[in-house]
Amino acid sequence: MAPITPTPKIWMDGRLLPWGEAQIHVLTHGLHYGFAIFEGIRCHRTARGTAVFRLGEHVRRFCDSAKIYAMPLPYSRAQLERAVIELVQANGAPEAYIRPIAFTGYGEMGLDPSGSRIQVAIGMWPWGAYLGDAAGAHGVRATVSSWTRVDSRSLPPQAKCAANYANGILAKLEAKAAGYDEALLLNSAGVVAEGPGENIFRVRNGVLSTPPASAGILRGVTRDTVVQLAREAGIPFQGTGFTREELFTADELFFTGTAVGVTPIREVDGRPIGSGEFPVARQLKALYDDAVRGRIARHEAWLSSVDAPDRPSPAALAVPLPKAA
Repeated sequence: MAPITPTPKIWMDGRLLPWGEAQIHVLTHGLHYGFAIFEGIRCHRTARGTAVFRLGEHVRRFCDSAKIYAMPLPYSRAQLERAVIELVQANGAPEAYIRPIAFTGYGEMGLDPSGSRIQVAIGMWPWGAYLGDAAGAHGVRATVSSWTRVDSRSLPPQAKCAANYANGILAKLEAKAAGYDEALLLNSAGVVAEGPGENIFRVRNGVLSTPPASAGILRGVTRDTVVQLAREAGIPFQGTGFTREELFTADELFFTGTAVGVTPIREVDGRPIGSGEFPVARQLKALYDDAVRGRIARHEAWLSSVDAPDRPSPAALAVPLPKAA
């Protein structure tokens, strides 16, 4: 983890504000009840300037999360995409992490959120490798958590909701206290689900697999990217889950996510994974890095240009930046 480095502007409720002016009241409803949905997006430097990676897919998931939680957003998908582009332009950061969030605002309290105004903000800041600079090269050490991944009968795991992440925080704290870099969570059936904020992939006998949505995972945009890149590279893929003991017998394991990219796992609960070389993970990491930086021509549509905004998604170009009501 690393401290946040402020950028000049934050987009909040339709306006670009100076970083220090983007504030909320301490009695904001979403702060007390975790009733907030968010996204993690990245922009990268490419040969054609700064570009946001898979902006349309991230904003769609943001809106889907809001729908699952019956949270009426005051902005359309197209307006939100455009707001992200405008924010990155205003801050002039070629490489950054972007965080849209929607939450129930100040004015009412209690478990019924229907009377609370929905506020939307988008921040961004420079953020390097989430699990450390050495993680991509050497892999990380993980442990299976005693905490179970939230079940869809309790909280909807397909929504990227702030409340859901308390589950991951508990697993993360437990792993760190035990001397590990990251946790792995099983679902209520005892099958591997995901990390606290990452999807997981396994390689065995040359076949790549990752837990399906039915395992209680969040459908990661990076997960989907890696599956597509693997298929194009001719890597056999099966969308099947695996058990705890199958973690130990894997030839390779790796995490994927907007924050972590593609990060190998070299050890689980003291057991070394495979040979420690992780050739498939390295291949997919290289392909992923090429994709986000615009070096794969067939995937140019994944990039929304910032410096030359003739290539954001068509929806983002259709509307101006939304204004405050």
